[in-house]
Amino acid sequence: MQRRPRRNRKSQAIRNMVEETRLSVKDFIFPMFLIDGINQKIEVASMPGIYRYSLDLMLKEIEECVNLGIMAFDIFPAYPESKKDKFATESYQSDTFYLKAIHKIKTTFPEIVVMTDVAMDPYSSDGHDGLVENGKILNDETLEILGKMSLAQAQAGADILGPSDMMDGRVGFIRNVLDENGYTDVSIMSYTAKYASAFYGPFRDALDSAPKSGDKKTYQMDSANYHEAMIEADLDTEEGADFLMVKPALAYLDVIRLLKDNSNLPIAAYNVSGEYAMIKASAERGWLDGERAMLESLLSIKRAGANVILSYFAKEFALLNKG
Repeated sequence: MQRRPRRNRKSQAIRNMVEETRLSVKDFIFPMFLIDGINQKIEVASMPGIYRYSLDLMLKEIEECVNLGIMAFDIFPAYPESKKDKFATESYQSDTFYLKAIHKIKTTFPEIVVMTDVAMDPYSSDGHDGLVENGKILNDETLEILGKMSLAQAQAGADILGPSDMMDGRVGFIRNVLDENGYTDVSIMSYTAKYASAFYGPFRDALDSAPKSGDKKTYQMDSANYHEAMIEADLDTEEGADFLMVKPALAYLDVIRLLKDNSNLPIAAYNVSGEYAMIKASAERGWLDGERAMLESLLSIKRAGANVILSYFAKEFALLNKG
């Protein structure tokens, strides 16, 4: 045999030399959960090692992460039912704890990237990403609310807005609102191919944001569909998105590759709560090596074509690779 591929696998040093895909702490955005109050750190039961933080403790956690090299954070707010209403009006009140926290985080750590979530569900008494009327999600009426929310987040200091609602036309609507108000430098990371997935359960536990009735299948994508992702990608690109995101990641690696091969925009992938919880639960039971499974799954997302990975494993990965 003249060709023996195993020669390039015979030692760790050689394997390191020829590896085709490399993960870096620079690839990650760390999603974090914010709650109102002081000195609050509450573990998410379905996400071992992940917590809901009050702002004072979140600032300390962000500092630890920055020291590990993590420089981007996606902050999600958990609101009590008493603050929710049909129109998500709390989302754009200047004195609401989420917006004040975004401002404090950005002014405390001006060098980091602060990403925010644009959708109604954390603030909606209906638990949906859009305005509900007679059981139907209203698209165009929702855009007005998302525009107010986006402007308020930009004013608070957000670097990147993440419209996760999947309403038609929302990227262009938000881009126009931002530009008309002078926020031309605020980026949009569109949740371009966001699927109606079973893997979001732990996230909804963390934010208490599950729909009160019905499901999200009239606006989130059907898991069976592949080419439809390009329709969404083309629209988001035309409307001014700066990044295209696929969510979830592991069950949609083919979609990540599809967008990577057909777009010049950076591709992000969200390694979602259920994907995190599966590995953690299996590792706790001794069914698999949690560290190896984490690294293999993250590597697969990068190999599929993601430039940016949103993952609850970000700090754990950084700790493994410090120094």
